[in-house]
Amino acid sequence: MPPLGKTASRHYVRPLPFPVALQYEKATSMPSSTYISTRGGISPVSFCEAVMMGLADDGGLIVPQQIPDVRDKLEAWRNLSYADLAFEVIRLFVGKDIPENELQAIIQKSYATFSDPHVTPLKPVGPIHILELFHGPTLAFKDVALQFLGNIFEYILKKTGRKLNIIGATSGDTGSAAIYGVRGKPNISIFIMHPHGRVSPVQERQMTTVLDANVHNLAIDGTFDDGQRVLKEIFNDLDFKTEYQLGAVNSVNWARVLAQIVYYFYAAFRVQEQTGCQAIQASVPTGNFGDIFAGYMAKRMGAPIRRLILATNENDILQRFFNTGAYECRSVVPTLSPSMDIQVASNFERYLYYRFGEKPEKVRAAMAGLATNGCIRAEGADSDFAAGQGNTQDTLDTIRQYYREYGYLLDPHTAVGVAVAARHHLHGVPTVCLATAHPAKFKDAIVQAVGQDLAHHPAIDGLFDLPTRCALVPATKDAIEAFMRAALTSEP
Repeated sequence: MPPLGKTASRHYVRPLPFPVALQYEKATSMPSSTYISTRGGISPVSFCEAVMMGLADDGGLIVPQQIPDVRDKLEAWRNLSYADLAFEVIRLFVGKDIPENELQAIIQKSYATFSDPHVTPLKPVGPIHILELFHGPTLAFKDVALQFLGNIFEYILKKTGRKLNIIGATSGDTGSAAIYGVRGKPNISIFIMHPHGRVSPVQERQMTTVLDANVHNLAIDGTFDDGQRVLKEIFNDLDFKTEYQLGAVNSVNWARVLAQIVYYFYAAFRVQEQTGCQAIQASVPTGNFGDIFAGYMAKRMGAPIRRLILATNENDILQRFFNTGAYECRSVVPTLSPSMDIQVASNFERYLYYRFGEKPEKVRAAMAGLATNGCIRAEGADSDFAAGQGNTQDTLDTIRQYYREYGYLLDPHTAVGVAVAARHHLHGVPTVCLATAHPAKFKDAIVQAVGQDLAHHPAIDGLFDLPTRCALVPATKDAIEAFMRAALTSEP
């Protein structure tokens, strides 16, 4: 694979007559390297402190104090390789916490693990552009952020002499990507909860076949939402969090969102290069609101994005909110796109912070109302978003259509995004659909859609011959904390 960075292949586009970006009142050209909580209960912290804190100590989510306006940088950025672009974006949010040469090395190391030299290649397929985010070690978009986060953790721990115990909850792909990001790294242990029997067989195997001593897989008796609830309860147990030096890899960790901002710029530049259009719209299959929130941040920074299309499956709490203003919890429905089988989206609070005018008191009131009544209401609409649902039949039909008409296999999550995008055409604005996983991770859905066993990848095919290790644990705070205590006591 060709090396990434300044020697990697570059892309060039003709200059555009003017940048297309919304004007946001609080945009600034200054770097944003200090962070606060959406609930307003912590003093400003640095980038490294934010990474290590994970969930804010007041129960909120960490956000930058200011969002940099980068519209004056777009022309300089559009010719960069992926790794170089990542450096330019990420450095704005890191400040002086990490020297620039060391940050460059971390980024180069993170994306050297990807099988495609462009890291997130963009491919025209029929009427849309597919941004392939699945060329990392676990064949899912989570690798883009978690390879970076694992290396950031390793860097901070080496500099400070600290240890870190990571606790995370996954609906499928986050767990394996997080595990691959930190497996075997010194001074780190990782505990990943997944809903027993509610992830795909491949997703389960990708996690449970990793037998490194610092990796602990916990199958919980419940849903992913139960795992997220337990995760937040554990982080809100500040005595336990401090004693066991807890860290987060879920998208509650700001570094996850930060790394994902990069590929929205990269995709927009590549589409501009291919089409000459001024701006794109991006369709994002989402359940936890992390990936699409990264796009929202990119748009606020000045990326040439006209709007974001939020695509859900039958677990459609997010699309109902953007279409009705009501965020109301319902029961989780199992689907062919299990990573989106979520009702309580952990990153939604970050969006509410901006929707409510960056007023922490409104966020606190909204989250208290959600806990009490299972509902949040917001007035008005947000023109940054369109939203829709792609159900199981839509998913199968779209996989079948794109294979038969274009010879391209979509995984079921990506198919949801493509199906919803088809209903939200904007004249003269190309659509980028984020491909969040390799189809080989969801073989049964592919067979059901096209009637053939077509989805294979060498990294997947060998998993079922490997030994596994996993513990079945109740979905309660006390049970998970007890498991962690016992495991950490027995570790060398």
